[in-house]
Amino acid sequence: MMHNPQDDIAQLRTEIATLAARMVAQDGADYGTAKRKAARQLLGEAQANAKRDLLPDDAQLEEAVRQYHALFNAATQPARLHHLRTIALEVMEQLADYHPFLTGAVLNGTAGEHDDIRLQLFADSAKEVQIWLLNKDVNIEISETDHFKGPRHDPVETVSFIYRGEGVHVELYEQHDLRGAKKQRSGDRPARVDIAELRTLLITDPETEA
Repeated sequence: MMHNPQDDIAQLRTEIATLAARMVAQDGADYGTAKRKAARQLLGEAQANAKRDLLPDDAQLEEAVRQYHALFNAATQPARLHHLRTIALEVMEQLADYHPFLTGAVLNGTAGEHDDIRLQLFADSAKEVQIWLLNKDVNIEISETDHFKGPRHDPVETVSFIYRGEGVHVELYEQHDLRGAKKQRSGDRPARVDIAELRTLLITDPETEA
């Protein structure tokens, strides 16, 4: 039987994803940083830089993070996830006028000890939301996040704050982006969910906090 080089590539991607998943789950590394660091550890600096096409995609890494939690954090991660989803729902309900959606690790089920809540809002202007938060005496920091439609679109303003001890990052989109947001999916999973859909997720969570 002839050796298939593609099998070696697939195996290497799996090894990189497994190592990167530990960095994400244990250290809170973002996906891009974790993949690059894992590749350097496995291949060395020169090889990792020369063979960037060997990196696993985000979907493979997400699945590896999910498997890591199932193996090593099964006693604590489901309750942590439920807690974060509960906090996210509280924030979304308060911001209901701005069509809030939950996204990121808290939605896809891979959130752990180091993860924050990530929301997307759709308003007439970013300033409108910022003023609303400031009027509620919320201390905010402003940054930018890549647009969910990709690099051809300008980054969006993002406000970050602490709510009930958890970090919350809110991407501020314009109203006309809402239609495109509702069509977005990530594989077989939704890329974002609204308030009603999050309530359903909370009901079906495998574990709740004691």
